[in-house]
Amino acid sequence: MPVPSARLRAPLAAVGVPVLACALALSGLGAWTASGRAGSPPHVAVTKAYVYQPLGSTPETAAFLTLTNDGGSADRLVKVTSPDTAAPPALSEHRMTSSRAAYRQPVDFVTVPAEDGLTMTPHGIDVTVRPKGTWRPGEEVSFTLRFTHGKPLKVRAVVVRPGTETDHPLRP
Repeated sequence: MPVPSARLRAPLAAVGVPVLACALALSGLGAWTASGRAGSPPHVAVTKAYVYQPLGSTPETAAFLTLTNDGGSADRLVKVTSPDTAAPPALSEHRMTSSRAAYRQPVDFVTVPAEDGLTMTPHGIDVTVRPKGTWRPGEEVSFTLRFTHGKPLKVRAVVVRPGTETDHPLRP
């Protein structure tokens, strides 16, 4: 059988590479679909919620949430509201200046990855809040979390002393 000429090999290679790439992509999508997770919506839940007791004359404090998402798609936490705060809560990120001074930078949203989750911490993402009245350890603060895709979630965070966490059971 004659060997194809160079004039024929170049067009065959040009067509073969995209066809192979498509075949690999389709097999990957097929496996994802077969697993039952393709296109499943996000399913976000809160497994832990606490807020630091304000200290001294500082008007703001922070709330921390542990969010899980066992859905097949990511979602975004875009807003937090509370009837128990003097000003609207704000999503923020802990940042450091070059001189090692800490500050909070507002963020528009927080992504909750699919089949994973997000744990807010004093050194990362949190919710900045301004208490209405005096909050004491053991009290609860109500929050409503709003997402891009999922339904709003209502959660009550327990007030704790700064530097501590809680295993307090969540109450809707």
